[in-house]
Amino acid sequence: MSDPTIQTFCCHHGNGTDVAVTIAEEFDTSSYNLVCLFSSGLGILGALYQVLPRRQFANSHRWLSFSAERGRRIIVWLALADLLAAVGVFIRSMIWMSKKNIMPAVEDDSSVMFCAVSSAFIQYFYTSTWIWTLCYSIDMRYILSQEEGHFKYYHLSAWLIPAILTVTGLSLLYIPNADCHTSVSLRIVLQRILPNYIITYLPIVVVMLANPILYKHSIKDMKTIITCTSGQFTSRERDILEAIKIKFAVINVVFYVCWLPNLINGILLWILWFHLPARSLILLWYLMAFTNPLQAFFNAMVYRRWSAGSEKLILPWRHYENPYCQLTNSITSSNTSRETIREEIYPLLQNAPAKSINGYQSLP
Repeated sequence: MSDPTIQTFCCHHGNGTDVAVTIAEEFDTSSYNLVCLFSSGLGILGALYQVLPRRQFANSHRWLSFSAERGRRIIVWLALADLLAAVGVFIRSMIWMSKKNIMPAVEDDSSVMFCAVSSAFIQYFYTSTWIWTLCYSIDMRYILSQEEGHFKYYHLSAWLIPAILTVTGLSLLYIPNADCHTSVSLRIVLQRILPNYIITYLPIVVVMLANPILYKHSIKDMKTIITCTSGQFTSRERDILEAIKIKFAVINVVFYVCWLPNLINGILLWILWFHLPARSLILLWYLMAFTNPLQAFFNAMVYRRWSAGSEKLILPWRHYENPYCQLTNSITSSNTSRETIREEIYPLLQNAPAKSINGYQSLP
């Protein structure tokens, strides 16, 4: 999971009287790590499913065009960042389970170093997933405007911004001696702990606010495209638009489900800093341990294409195909090509009718 509260556990705890130690006394680390292992395991499977190569079926190989693969390219990079973050959570939980504790012992510099490095690794790649999620919604606007995407800027943002934020936040927290809890003064809290919370949660808030707005404008653009193409707006066109709305809504809901507990935890922590509800915070930690790594698993269901015969996974151990299967795939490709092209140009438009009442193609 990506949470600044857990990151403070990496600090030295000299006198054993700080808030983190007090809460940790009521914290069952074994069951927490089991939850992390389960959810990160599912996240790894979901991310692997998304990054596996797949064969697209369309006439004249139009799916190879740049615009046709844009949505898929962003999804793969999002899944790769999710995969690395989930692997980091899985490995860290395994090591913590072997040590029977997530907090470093007194003067245990090696445990402090492992905790800090693993936290930075996980934080970096989860921040990258948030940026890629935002890039996907931005690129959807460009697709609907028939404009080329800015993949150089997407990559620059998705890899450089997380690096800057992660290094800045955790450096303030750990440097010079990973002693963020040796003093309980308000000045230390505001200078070292609070900035890491702001840096961590700011990208989440930006995505939560920006994505619904971007998708709302994308729905308006799609309605204009459908109306201009057909010259009408009947029940069939409404079904197409409704499918788009549902798809965008599901993407937003998945992100909120995965990361809203983190925001609630941060708000409670700072509002009730001097009277922390330990049990409520621990419950939120378990919820975060469950929902954060599951982002990759949920994304595998949200972003995949659902139309039968539109794509086929290329499994590493499959070296050849039966000729009969190739013939069947060829026939399927011919029958579903226009639907496939429509989905590749507009990656989120799935399970929507291809034709209107008067027989026009809804999206050429």
